[in-house]
Amino acid sequence: MDKSIRIGHIALSFHEASALEVAKILQSYGHEVSFKSASHEAAFDMLNKGEIDLLASAWLPSSHEIYLNPFLDQVEKVSVLYEPYCIWGVPEYVPEEAVSTIEDLLHEPALNRMERLIQGINPGAGISRFSAKMIQAYGLDKAGYEFRPGSEEDCFDRFEQAVAENRWTVIPLWHPQFLHNRYTIRALKEPKGLLGTQDEATLIVRKDAKQRIGDAAMADLSQLYIGNSKLSALEDELRTRSKTQ
Repeated sequence: MDKSIRIGHIALSFHEASALEVAKILQSYGHEVSFKSASHEAAFDMLNKGEIDLLASAWLPSSHEIYLNPFLDQVEKVSVLYEPYCIWGVPEYVPEEAVSTIEDLLHEPALNRMERLIQGINPGAGISRFSAKMIQAYGLDKAGYEFRPGSEEDCFDRFEQAVAENRWTVIPLWHPQFLHNRYTIRALKEPKGLLGTQDEATLIVRKDAKQRIGDAAMADLSQLYIGNSKLSALEDELRTRSKTQ
């Protein structure tokens, strides 16, 4: 029997970190593992077309249900790896009494101190879709705020530079994420509920791949749990290691 298994993941480093944990289990059963990554929509398209056997992972229901639902009959939900959720956050040095909610961005002292550019990641991400809606829903555009999608580096490097310079900035982010392993980032209260709910990061397998994976490996995968804090640390370690190679 073919022992090769193709693991897919969204092309973000924390998804890569969770895919590596899935790979460890498969490799322990003698499988040859390969990886394929793509943007949010494209990763689910790969799963739909059978170009990958597993996806680590789908954030359900808020962020990725719209991508998975069209071919739900072809796949099976294996396990919940962690419990992600989206936030708009500020560095800990921004006083909570000054900025604790999204609405506070419209009042002093935020109007004088806060950077107007809210830099996000790619537009297909749940956090990006949510953030784009929030700009108008809260009237932030009228005060000059702008949400701009981009790359991981656009978003994360901008935040780290702002922290280094003690600037007031808002980052559209999520848990788990490596920046939480490095900084204390306070989530702003978001009373309209536009950032979605806490999701379940679910390992998805194609039904036609289960036999090749095997019952024993499937049983172990069904017990795999990483958790938010551990995954934040794993991603931080992965990114640090990649910079030194």
